[in-house]
Amino acid sequence: MHLSPDQIIYWQYGFLKLNGTIVFTWGLMIILAVGSKLITRKLSTGLARSKWQNLLEIIVTSIEKQIEEVGLSQPQKYLGFLGTLFLFVAAASLCTLIPGYEPPTGSLSTTTALALCVFVAVPFFGIGEQGVGNYLKSYMKPTFIMLPFNIISELSRTLALAVRLFGNMMSGAMIIAILLTITPFIFPIIMMVLGLLTGMVQAYIFSILAAVYIAAATRVHKPKPEPEKNNEK
Repeated sequence: MHLSPDQIIYWQYGFLKLNGTIVFTWGLMIILAVGSKLITRKLSTGLARSKWQNLLEIIVTSIEKQIEEVGLSQPQKYLGFLGTLFLFVAAASLCTLIPGYEPPTGSLSTTTALALCVFVAVPFFGIGEQGVGNYLKSYMKPTFIMLPFNIISELSRTLALAVRLFGNMMSGAMIIAILLTITPFIFPIIMMVLGLLTGMVQAYIFSILAAVYIAAATRVHKPKPEPEKNNEK
């Protein structure tokens, strides 16, 4: 077992490499795309719906409520992006049950790419909600002195997202690899089950943090209403 899929090299020509991270990432994306197509191919808009569709709608509704509780008033707008983030990280952990598969989230390059997706999505949704001018002004609130600090905050939280996910996912793989060398086979299996649970938690935390950042960027600051003056007759 490798600590990172970057160590698995399938093909190399000079500085060009086809490693496990690339193969497992694209394989996971294909599985998610095909699975989504198969699951949603027979959805009904009428009153007669299957039990599977009812279950699927309950899950989607629950996710939308969770997004709304974070502070996003129109959860349908962000469901595609946040749901995809969650499914990718969660599926990367679940697929560890497949022999020979290693989660691409165990590579810093993958977690950095996911964090960059959030980094781009925050101003994208923020500008869409507030406009370019109002969004850029938010970097200078409450005073223009905060501009460099707000920019540093954007960069640092992106780095924190990448390192947090990478560290948590790689630590599980490292523990299992160590236990395989010093303990019987039953203990690594228990740790693998715990690793699946950790992967689900990390998928949830990563998606919630992304939602929080987007909610902060899309929050429209409305002027306070002036108190009504009583007209004295």
